[in-house]
Amino acid sequence: MISACSGGGGSDQDTSLKSSSPVVSITDFLLEYPKRASVAAASQGSTHEIIFDPATPTALWVTAPSYDSIARIALDGTRTYFDLPAGTAPHGQEFDRQGNLILSLEGTEQIGKFDPKLGKIVATWDIGTDPHGLALGPDGVTIWYTGKLKNTVGKIAPDGKVTNYALPTAAALPIYVRPGPDGNMWVTELTGNKIARVTPDGQITEFTIPTANSRPIAIVPDPAGRGMWFSEEAGNNVGFITSAGQITEFAVPKPQANMILAGLSFDRDGNLWVQQYLNLNSPTPDGDDAVIRIDKSILGKTPAQMTTSDFTRYPTPTKSSVLHRIILGPDGNMWFTALKVDKVGRVTITKAAAGGG
Repeated sequence: MISACSGGGGSDQDTSLKSSSPVVSITDFLLEYPKRASVAAASQGSTHEIIFDPATPTALWVTAPSYDSIARIALDGTRTYFDLPAGTAPHGQEFDRQGNLILSLEGTEQIGKFDPKLGKIVATWDIGTDPHGLALGPDGVTIWYTGKLKNTVGKIAPDGKVTNYALPTAAALPIYVRPGPDGNMWVTELTGNKIARVTPDGQITEFTIPTANSRPIAIVPDPAGRGMWFSEEAGNNVGFITSAGQITEFAVPKPQANMILAGLSFDRDGNLWVQQYLNLNSPTPDGDDAVIRIDKSILGKTPAQMTTSDFTRYPTPTKSSVLHRIILGPDGNMWFTALKVDKVGRVTITKAAAGGG
């Protein structure tokens, strides 16, 4: 453990916005990693994945690969930092049933087991590929990961056996991997422009996304168990893929052309949230980064039935932030990471008071 700071520091920012029904308040917290100052300015900004342990839902955890660090954020905003061995570059993360944090160590081609009580990595597996995304399989024990640059999907069986599977599409750049309601693993292929379905024994089937060069990023299960939802960074769509591989795309409104998408997640009421931010490779004109609430009616509509009223856009407190990941937190709020500015945000949603303007 390195250090902790109060959630009430002057570097935190808050915005409160009201739509026609809910009141939305967004607060973000600056993460002051001890190693940040020692990293070249061009490489600063590294707050990636965010999760929490369902068994101890009192805090969230984020990874920062450029700083070889992870951070714990209590629900009140208090931050604690943990330095990992140099060069490990932790990225993906999941909690196992014993409360250990399983990490993809992209820099050392390993999967690591971090004990939050001891504050250190207590075990590693050499996997022979560069692990990026990480998830536990439907059995809750098998560790799955994507080999981003080596174009693989792999697993560590409960007995410790490591197996890597090559993707059929060359240079597909697999990003995220998540278990589906059908018992298979589902993978986004960023440059392959495909979604891959991987059976427990490693049989891979790829499905081409209708929008060319859509750059699929995050992927999450459908609340009703019908398939998976994914976000398209460049396509500016959220997509739904059935367990059989049929894909439907829903266009997300954007205020200007140079906006792209990042993570997505469902809230506890079944509404779908997605991140939309200014593409820093094309930063003109300037614009606000935002989280977008897509009404839960999307679960029963076709793309042609969607209207602008189904989408509500809430600007985040910090601009040019490169939004990255969003999840439903243990407190019922939506929590997100802002990669470039090293911040974590909390989206608090409450019902509007009767007669409120």
